[in-house]
Amino acid sequence: MTPKILLDPNRRHEFVLFFDVTDGNPNGDPDAGNLPRVDPETMQGIVTDVCLKRKVRNWIDATRGEESRYKIYVQAHGDALNTKHHRAYEAKNIKPIKGKQPKADIWEAQKWMCDNFYDIRMFGAVMSTGDHNCGQVRGPLQLTFGRSITPVLPLDLSITRVAITRENDAARKETEMGRKAIIPYGLYRTHGFFTPHFAKKTGVTPDDLAAFWEALTMMWDLDRSASRGTMTCRGIYVFSHEHSLGNAPAQELFDRITIMPHENITAFRSHKQYDLSIREENLPDTVTLTPLVDTWSTSVG
Repeated sequence: MTPKILLDPNRRHEFVLFFDVTDGNPNGDPDAGNLPRVDPETMQGIVTDVCLKRKVRNWIDATRGEESRYKIYVQAHGDALNTKHHRAYEAKNIKPIKGKQPKADIWEAQKWMCDNFYDIRMFGAVMSTGDHNCGQVRGPLQLTFGRSITPVLPLDLSITRVAITRENDAARKETEMGRKAIIPYGLYRTHGFFTPHFAKKTGVTPDDLAAFWEALTMMWDLDRSASRGTMTCRGIYVFSHEHSLGNAPAQELFDRITIMPHENITAFRSHKQYDLSIREENLPDTVTLTPLVDTWSTSVG
């Protein structure tokens, strides 16, 4: 059960997320032949915020998509975005005007979109496209790119398959060649931020936050595929502030959670080859640290 403090949309929350991948491609780069994304200077692996948000959206859609307040605006498949803007105008009986739509109409349509689409309420959206302007929403929940703790090794493997693609080739060959891009192992760290100031504007509720923490924990099991290998959530550590504007700088709090690779290891293949430590001394009384997921035996100092 999610701790009550994490369900308060009037608090500022920051969190550190750790996840890993084994023998898979966590986020392919289409400009590099779909190889796993890397920082070319450090060879650390990269997973985009968009990739992580996609997993959250998929979990919410699968578990609560039938509910009116939990529709997903940015779908992998389905109606075009402008079609959904049209629905907002119809629901609020707003007549689209060529040129500049009155602000009152835009705000009314925007509120309807926030009330009905979970990912708009949480992540924000640009909805000023097309003939039904719903404005722009700045979401209260934001994620950084995931970056691996140590360098990763992208591999482009050759595979064979017995299924022939073209009829003309079936008579002269029995197999075809293919490619599969993976990394043997990578442990990634991501930071996230929840800002109450924007949450009030979009109408975020405690139930919305409960759904997000559940998604962040469980979405990996819904997103299985042959290309992704094994992806697992290894840790979620949440800092919750008493004051809505925060009681300490986010980076100061993030610096309290450190993860170090074991020495004399040349090829990392498990999260157990890293040590996580949490420094809690002098943590402000107005900031609460909640380990929502913790697969390490942490040392607290």
